[in-house]
Amino acid sequence: MNDKGRQMSTQIDTEHFRARLQEERSKVLAAIAYLQKENPGATEDITGDLAQGPGDNHLADLATDTIDREIDDTLEENSANVLREIDAALKRIDEGTYGTCVAGGEPIEPERLEHLPWATLCAEHARGRRG
Repeated sequence: MNDKGRQMSTQIDTEHFRARLQEERSKVLAAIAYLQKENPGATEDITGDLAQGPGDNHLADLATDTIDREIDDTLEENSANVLREIDAALKRIDEGTYGTCVAGGEPIEPERLEHLPWATLCAEHARGRRG
């Protein structure tokens, strides 16, 4: 651990972050359930209508439905990814490694954890990864 990490090392209130993560987890699960309820059919169901030939559905309506479903699928996939990150953060709390940067071993800034409670990198390493 570097000097900066030693200076920053403060006790993280893991119960506070456990509650935050569980709250976020509930929100993500609700969002996934909503997306699945709003669009229960797959994209193939929409495009399958085209194979049935002309009917009441206009081609533009089918295209709009397809795009809407693809957007919802992307949102659902992103939500599932966040859910995995939240579950991993809860596991780190249980293991006693929560709040430690996986790249350098220094503490993750409490402000960063408040903003992104499932963060695995300190701000310095997160910036380095983007560049």
